[in-house]
Amino acid sequence: MSSQFYTRRDFIKAAGLGATFLAMSGSLKRSLGMDLINSAIPNTLGFEAATLMSPKKPNIVLIMADDMGYSDIGCYGGEIRTPNLNELAAGGLRFTQFYNTARCCPTRASLMTGLYQHQAGVGHMMNDRGFPGYRGDLNNHCVTIAEVLKLAGYSTYMSGKWHVTRFRGPDGPKHNWPRQRGFDRFFGTIHGAGSFYDPCSLTRGNTQIPPGSDDFYYTNAIADNAATYIREHESENPFFMYVAFTAPHWPMHALPEDIARYKGRYAQGWDALRTERHKRMIEMGIVDEKWELTPRDERVPPWEKAEEKEWFQRRMEVYAAMVDCLDQGVGRIVEQLKKSGQFEDTLIFFLADNGGCAEEYGSRGAVKPDPSKDIPLKPMDKDELQPDMQPKVTRDGRPVRTGRGVMPGPADTYIAYGRPWANASNTPFRLYKHWVHEGGISTPLIAHWPARITARNELRRQPGHLIDIMATCVDVAGAEYPSEYKGNKITPAEGRSLVPAFDNRPIEREAIFWEHEGNRAVRQGEWKLVSRHPGRWELYDMEADRTELTNLAQKYPEKVEQLKALYESWAARCGVQPWPIKKK
Repeated sequence: MSSQFYTRRDFIKAAGLGATFLAMSGSLKRSLGMDLINSAIPNTLGFEAATLMSPKKPNIVLIMADDMGYSDIGCYGGEIRTPNLNELAAGGLRFTQFYNTARCCPTRASLMTGLYQHQAGVGHMMNDRGFPGYRGDLNNHCVTIAEVLKLAGYSTYMSGKWHVTRFRGPDGPKHNWPRQRGFDRFFGTIHGAGSFYDPCSLTRGNTQIPPGSDDFYYTNAIADNAATYIREHESENPFFMYVAFTAPHWPMHALPEDIARYKGRYAQGWDALRTERHKRMIEMGIVDEKWELTPRDERVPPWEKAEEKEWFQRRMEVYAAMVDCLDQGVGRIVEQLKKSGQFEDTLIFFLADNGGCAEEYGSRGAVKPDPSKDIPLKPMDKDELQPDMQPKVTRDGRPVRTGRGVMPGPADTYIAYGRPWANASNTPFRLYKHWVHEGGISTPLIAHWPARITARNELRRQPGHLIDIMATCVDVAGAEYPSEYKGNKITPAEGRSLVPAFDNRPIEREAIFWEHEGNRAVRQGEWKLVSRHPGRWELYDMEADRTELTNLAQKYPEKVEQLKALYESWAARCGVQPWPIKKK
């Protein structure tokens, strides 16, 4: 008989361990279970203990970074210290051609539902533009991964950034908050950005809360709550956990000990950093040596001509520290999986929601508030909720400063790391978050699952998209994607399971599509048709030129027309509107 038809409980009973083992707490079962099975089962059923102890359905942990570039982490060519992500990559797979949607909330809507973002109601941002695809709120014709996996017996947890509903106030509608969209437990923020020391819309369950401690730092809180969910998971059911970090999205906030690790690391500037990363990526096989490094963004000066170098260095030092801290949090999550005996049978994904961000939030103009003026500010009460994305004042009464020259890191600053460093984050590609050239939509994807993925430290070059994560979760969980849910007809899923790629087989599909703020693209095989709004279509051969430097549109007009027709058919089917959208 085949072990795939039996649960862990079946084998325990068959081994004669029965009530004694089943009465133990979940954590004790996990710590003692292998020894008990090893001693009993070989004399009863004759199966390998490791096979018998593999649960029928794996746990799934989906981890996402915010505004992180393709080349930032160590296992994708970066210099930032990410030993925990590097270890996951070494023990599993790295996808080199995986894609997001180029922007935070559309990505989250697509990731959670397995649909293109317009189909889920989040075609742009968190505002209602009057069209079904642009409500700024998940619609009731989609289901989340949590909702689907709950139907398959999973416990469901979330820690971190939600950002798929325009209703974020403590007293407003909560129909699209995590607890109402399939998650058993939730800690995080409903809004999309905020201070790392005092986040806007911080929430536990359905109740908004203040930070609660003087040493609160959001990246650590996200990781620690995720680890707590694992530790407190007592059910024999598997679990799905979504961990959505806000690092390294602006503002550049990081702890002093993490910033200190990067002091002076970026003194050579962004040009040297891009060259250094590109060389390392070629050596790793992440990019092909025939793909030329894109020229420095024309709006970015050469490093030797940059002014205020100390300020620029500090911005990147803090950014690197934020990624470093995120990696430390991943390490604590992994450690808790190991302590609870669930690491081997847990599928872990790690990815980013868009490319590096060129926004210069808070980094232009004079310092505000004016430091030469006496500005009386009242400290916030410890129980007061933070309603603002950018706080006006720290909890202890210091004004929150923006402006050119403000040294980021502490709670009383609020600025981005800026275009020059985003250009380096997206090495070797063009453009950034917002745009659908490769710099805006390319993400690392690490897949780690020792019980199923036998490959170690291998690359997968099959193109994939966020829509594939839902399909993969449904596949490995033995779940069923519903055609109807809570009385509503559900839009059929768009993605393809990545399981074939685990074994280095192709992912069969017609094409992958993108649209954001009028920026459009379609990829079919090695061909990509892309347009930067309001520009014309450009055509690239992704096998020969993934850095998109040689536009072949004039050379292959028939291919342009073929892919354009595919795009227009998709856009009509998914409710994409011409940009700029005029609200009804």
